[in-house]
Amino acid sequence: MTFRWGILGAARIARSLIPAIREAGGEVVMVGAREPGSARVQDFAREWGVPMVGTYGDVMHADVDAVYNPLPNHLHLPWSEAAMRAGKHVLTEKPLSLNAGEAAHLAQVAAQTGRVLLEAFAYRFSPHHEALLQAVRAGEVGDVRAYRGAFGFTMRNDQDFRWDPAMGGGALYDVGCYTVNLARLLLGEPDSVTARARWTPGGVDVALSGVLEYAGALATVECAFDWLPDRMMGRCQVIGSEGQLELEDAYVSSGPDLRLTVNGEVRDVPAANGYARMVRHFQRAAGGEEAALYPPEDAVRQARVLDALLRSAREGARVVP
Repeated sequence: MTFRWGILGAARIARSLIPAIREAGGEVVMVGAREPGSARVQDFAREWGVPMVGTYGDVMHADVDAVYNPLPNHLHLPWSEAAMRAGKHVLTEKPLSLNAGEAAHLAQVAAQTGRVLLEAFAYRFSPHHEALLQAVRAGEVGDVRAYRGAFGFTMRNDQDFRWDPAMGGGALYDVGCYTVNLARLLLGEPDSVTARARWTPGGVDVALSGVLEYAGALATVECAFDWLPDRMMGRCQVIGSEGQLELEDAYVSSGPDLRLTVNGEVRDVPAANGYARMVRHFQRAAGGEEAALYPPEDAVRQARVLDALLRSAREGARVVP
């Protein structure tokens, strides 16, 4: 049977997920919106060939196997929980929730309902990410001593929800979370963190720089909403006891071929759709065909580090996640 999806909202990121769902053999049968009769939502459904339009609640009761939740960050908890309690598996955009307490609650709901819940870091499923981790785990740079991750862009829309602290705004939640996620994949959970940030008058981090401290390594993470006009900028560097690795556009999920540099050797990594690979894995995990690579507990640990970085930036102190 075809795996059936409902999507909450007509967010820009959905334009990447709908083709990915179809490439992975799934079908998008419904889009839910606050105002399902609006021209914007109706046009979105027609453009992408989605046959049904309704409210968020309608999607909860629809005949779908899974719900994709790309709503503003403060709506991840209520609607992801509602979907799981309605018997749907849930793919939720990052960050999974606004804090570790919320993430732990969603993990508990997933366990109670037996539903698959995945935080949608699609970059983790891309070939360049796999090549990076393979090189590090094969010992090509020796023991990792330092990681440097940076991700940012210029936010031009002053009405975007990402400027609103009540809606989960801020550079760390939007782009910095990627740099933290890769640091954790490479080095595990940090012993402590320190951070500094530039804030808007309303209390949103325009930019944040942090250090994740490990017994034998330091991971530096940087993010911002006022970098490099007209393009996203993402870069990572891994420095080890015997070499180093560099990757431009490290956190993208699909696009052109990329180049991974390992100890001066340039390796071309062919392009592939990380979104489609993520969806395919999600669908197989939901069908019991394979174990989830990133269970909800991983998202809880991710949220603890984000919480600690924000607390450190506000208080100017070292924080243990």
